[in-house]
Amino acid sequence: MTERADTELLPVYISLYFDEDIANEIVENLRHRGFDVLCARDIQRLSLTDEAQLAFAVAQQRAIVTHNRHDFERLHRRYLEEKLPHWGIIIAKRRRDSAIVVRKLLTLLDTFTAEEFREQLRYI
Repeated sequence: MTERADTELLPVYISLYFDEDIANEIVENLRHRGFDVLCARDIQRLSLTDEAQLAFAVAQQRAIVTHNRHDFERLHRRYLEEKLPHWGIIIAKRRRDSAIVVRKLLTLLDTFTAEEFREQLRYI
């Protein structure tokens, strides 16, 4: 499993956008490993609708990471039905140990390129 982003491969890695529900320590862990991550808290995009968060992620060509399973499953279906592109949705199960989420994200980053992850919905 990739523990750090290979700078030569940065263009192929999935760029991530974390909504406000994801623990900051997960975001910072991946950021310190060199991955391209952006968080709603960092750019004052708090309290926006899920639709607005996903639209922002799409505009930035980023996969969104969230704990909000119900709403993002619905959005994923809508995007597919309307043939709207997105860069991927990652639904992370809430866990006491954020290191588990980090490991699962690292595995996902090691498995898919950004292009392969388009229109994907994955659970970690």
